[in-house]
Amino acid sequence: MVIGQERRTHGGTALLVLDEVQKARGWSEVVKGLWDEDRRKGFAVRVVLLGSSSLLLAHGTSESLAGRFDRHFCPHWTFAECREAFGWDLEKWVFFGGYPGAAPLVDDLPSWRKYVRDAIIEPAIARDVLALEKVGKPALLRNLFLLACRYPAQALSYTKMLGQLQDAGNTTTLAHYLDLLEAAWLVSGLEKHSSARVRVRGSSPKLLPWTNALVTAVDTRDFSTVLADGGVWGRLVENAVGAHLLAGLPTTSHQLSWWRKGDDEVDFIVTANDIVWAIEVKSGRPGSARGLDVFRKMHPDARCVLVGQGGVPLEEFFAASPSELLAFF
Repeated sequence: MVIGQERRTHGGTALLVLDEVQKARGWSEVVKGLWDEDRRKGFAVRVVLLGSSSLLLAHGTSESLAGRFDRHFCPHWTFAECREAFGWDLEKWVFFGGYPGAAPLVDDLPSWRKYVRDAIIEPAIARDVLALEKVGKPALLRNLFLLACRYPAQALSYTKMLGQLQDAGNTTTLAHYLDLLEAAWLVSGLEKHSSARVRVRGSSPKLLPWTNALVTAVDTRDFSTVLADGGVWGRLVENAVGAHLLAGLPTTSHQLSWWRKGDDEVDFIVTANDIVWAIEVKSGRPGSARGLDVFRKMHPDARCVLVGQGGVPLEEFFAASPSELLAFF
């Protein structure tokens, strides 16, 4: 890596932007050395490090740049961004998700799916996860990702996952692989909500791909078929709501989980300090909001939010910041 004398400015502040910095060998040590040198000499340089590999960036900053950086998360494009940039309506965004690079291909579904699988999913797994972390069963990790995309916004016990996965390990391995997929911003496994101060990793995580593009890219059904199937479409909408909450809520102050007691369930629970929001998604899929009523009786101080039919309109929910929207309840 070569950084010229342009970074040394006398008077004023310079902005240095390094894109795909993780591709340079030993980048974090070089940046650290130059940063410390500039500080000693009084050069006012602000440095922005960009990269498509979240795990490689995180690894480099935590190893060499501790105490010298502030991390900014750039999530998948939101409904408001895709509507403004591409003129998409809500249904199109729910199906195709938030990868702007794939947007020109949406009218050619096979090409769109190939692009997302080959240019996004495979590099994220092979480069971000398998190349950096020691993964004893790479086939199991890939199959776990595919399983999450087949069951978006659904809670599966680790035992059930092991029964469906080939080359299965144990529950600890699956939980670790879910953590790796989350670090790569691919899939999260939401814990079951507990009112206890000390929370224990649940045995039935709710699988949540970070964008529906990951779900529909590995599916075989077309847009009209999915839209006409209330159950499938409802899961996509619920997953989009969960992903919007994941990307938009500060992880330092908010916890996202789900809740079930017997046959009663609430789609998402948001906890911040002593405030609890119970969020139920209604997208036209058959079913009632009974779980919300049961949860309210058990937690009288909880703030209940209905998203979709009879509550906050979906377009309004997806166009707003989750933290700002929850502040109204």
